[in-house]
Amino acid sequence: MTLPAIPKNRVKPPELPTETDQRRGAKTETHKDHPSSDQSASNYQVFAGVQLQQSTLSFVLHNQPNTERRAFVEIPDSLSEQFPVGFMMASAAINRRGDRETVAPSSTQLAAITRLFSSAVFREMARKGRSPLFARLIGLAEIGGQCPDDATVGQAFEAAFGVLKTAGRRDEYVYRSALTHNVLMGTHSLNTACMLTEFRAGACKADLAILNGTATVYEIKSERDSLARLANQVENYKRVFAKAYVIAGEGHVASVLATVPEDVGVMMLSSRYRISTVREAEDRPDRICPVTVFESLRSDEAGSILKRLGVPLPDVPNTLRHGVMRDLFQALDPTEVHIAMVKTLKRTRDLSPLSSLVEKLPRSLHAAALSIQVRRSEHERIVEAVSTPLGAALAWV
Repeated sequence: MTLPAIPKNRVKPPELPTETDQRRGAKTETHKDHPSSDQSASNYQVFAGVQLQQSTLSFVLHNQPNTERRAFVEIPDSLSEQFPVGFMMASAAINRRGDRETVAPSSTQLAAITRLFSSAVFREMARKGRSPLFARLIGLAEIGGQCPDDATVGQAFEAAFGVLKTAGRRDEYVYRSALTHNVLMGTHSLNTACMLTEFRAGACKADLAILNGTATVYEIKSERDSLARLANQVENYKRVFAKAYVIAGEGHVASVLATVPEDVGVMMLSSRYRISTVREAEDRPDRICPVTVFESLRSDEAGSILKRLGVPLPDVPNTLRHGVMRDLFQALDPTEVHIAMVKTLKRTRDLSPLSSLVEKLPRSLHAAALSIQVRRSEHERIVEAVSTPLGAALAWV
């Protein structure tokens, strides 16, 4: 949001009062951390909303990155009359990050920022070591103004994620990233747990599941999502996973609690990007459906589970193999199948080989690196791409 221009013959917002001003009676009230009064007012910049209230001009001042000072300067009525009312009452939605200004993104900018974290951009960087799609999207997103002059592609991703994770703008990727850092890499580690994304569970696909000692599924309901399908989704998830959670924004939590049964846990991602547990999920491996688990697995994974449970693999033609294995699963104990599934998937979907790649990427891309499949031979190209100066990356188009 841009403040209206000051008409000609109007007085611009004053600087901080000088010693001369103070001798003339102008009074200032500053934040307790404000620099001493003898510091030159020229060291400050006025950039935020300016507002006249009861003959007091208030404005925000910055002299250090990520710091804020608010000063209140009493001005005489004769001076206040020279300020246009529209300008004085403007309230700009501007934030300060370092020496850059950010404003609330337009719908076009937000759509572009969202697509920056898509599999299309990540895979393009993996295949080519660059991404023309990234260059186009970063131009539409207009993120460059929030980055230092010598920023890299990685820093641009961080700046974009900073905009995207603001409450009200968050999409599924922001929630997945929060779960990745707080649960997968926080409570657990890449050496002890694995993460599944878009994993088939009955008639639905689970947003994210984490397997450690048990299998826990997380259904994401961001600010952009509807709850219309939620009840059906959790019922499908409970046929595959022992624990089920719904993680939602603050505005959805009450509706989620009213929608899902009490054995389903509820988590909240706060406006400050912190996860809290509203209600714990019950651990119920006994309620899973072995046949639904079978339908969710690759053929080799289903075979490994049968072997682990001491069930001989059927010696039948490939055309009959699926049906025979399905019948074998139907006769198995749910809890035993769940235990075997967790052990098998932790081996077949092991994420530990990705540790070195994750360490070299900005935090905002960790969730992408752990959920978007690329060849190991392509890892270095991804690292090179995110290390590219942003100015050079804009020429990828």
